[in-house]
Amino acid sequence: MMKTAADVLNKPFHSNFLKLIFAGSLVGILTGLVVSLFRWIIDQTLSGLQIIYPAMAQHHWWILAYAGLTIIICLVLGYVIHPFQTDLVGSGVPQIEAILAGQHTMNWAQVLWRKFIGGLLAICPGLFLGREGPCIQMGAAIGQGFSEHFFHNNRDITRTLLSCGIAAGLSAAFSAPLAGTMFLLEEIVFHFQPQIWLTALAAAICSDAVTVCFFGTKPCLFLPITNNLPVHSYPIMIILGLILGICAYGYQYCLLNLRWWFSKIHQIPAQYHSIFPLLLIIPVGLWQPRILGGSHLLINYLVAKVTHVGMHNYPQLIMYLLIFLVIRFVWSMLSYGATVPGGIFMPILVLGALLGCISAPLMIQTNVIPATDFINIIAFSMAAYFGAIEHAPFTAILLITEMVGSIEQILPMTIMTFVAYLVNDLLGGRPIYTALREEIFA
Repeated sequence: MMKTAADVLNKPFHSNFLKLIFAGSLVGILTGLVVSLFRWIIDQTLSGLQIIYPAMAQHHWWILAYAGLTIIICLVLGYVIHPFQTDLVGSGVPQIEAILAGQHTMNWAQVLWRKFIGGLLAICPGLFLGREGPCIQMGAAIGQGFSEHFFHNNRDITRTLLSCGIAAGLSAAFSAPLAGTMFLLEEIVFHFQPQIWLTALAAAICSDAVTVCFFGTKPCLFLPITNNLPVHSYPIMIILGLILGICAYGYQYCLLNLRWWFSKIHQIPAQYHSIFPLLLIIPVGLWQPRILGGSHLLINYLVAKVTHVGMHNYPQLIMYLLIFLVIRFVWSMLSYGATVPGGIFMPILVLGALLGCISAPLMIQTNVIPATDFINIIAFSMAAYFGAIEHAPFTAILLITEMVGSIEQILPMTIMTFVAYLVNDLLGGRPIYTALREEIFA
């Protein structure tokens, strides 16, 4: 007998996911509130450093007082993270992967407040760390806590709500709900199960809606891309992708050796290793306070700098950018290698932007691209460098698209990102968080 549509379709208001979508939305709202406060404190503090460091340059004795405050911050940070050091070190994403793989468990309440305070103590002094790692882990902790309180710690629901927290955390960190959901699918769970992605998307949307109430609708890394790259320039994207893929492999190689390098320091307990980058960041701030932190403000400054200088002082511009690149790379490694909470997304994006800032003037000088398209190269380079290091090209393209606020030029961005990803993979690169998880839980 032929079935009618009424026999085949589900009954109205009987969705299998309705309860989970509602729970995921609440996780997203709570995550959005926590992350918005976290973002606001970081933004205000890093803005304050733009005033403090020039003042210290004028009153040298203030430097000693600031160094003393830095030592106190190191001691407090060590006190906060030491009882749960394995959970709190780094971005927290490898630990979340381990939980979902059944290799680890998390005391969500302890991780939540300690990651919040520890992340602020590490990022606010200007260490080259991203806010997104702590935001992701705090979101996961909120998801686990919500499950424990309202669903009696049901294993499947806990995994789902923990996943919702991951997507919500990244979404709130960058105002990027699609990238937050794709990050979960591409880097964490590695499958496209409807129950996971649907509830995670609801959580990501709700968390982003909360951040809009705090920060407005302007993309958090707005770049005025107004021109399209000419088609005859597309083959050059392959060459630039090759270069960025090699650079991405170099970044992975150095990052994955950090624990070995820092393990050679026996005189100071691991929880106080932050003293090295915290003190070494002071001379950098005295030289150029805009370079501090993992903030998107530096990328906007670089764009303005290249626009202002133009091609009239090309050698000086390239030298200036190369100095920035070296300092950002070395201090990013020092910051992430120390036993501190903090992410690597923004440091990677800043390095990608710097590589784009260096490449674009060269391409303009050789008439490969018009001078008006240098911002395009910066955005493409961020996506390619990030996608290759993270082994997450879809997340990279969506993240840059949402952060920059433009859907133009997807094809050349995709070409460059795919090539960079492929080169890093052929050289032996791996998904960075999987490799870090194996290091932590070896």
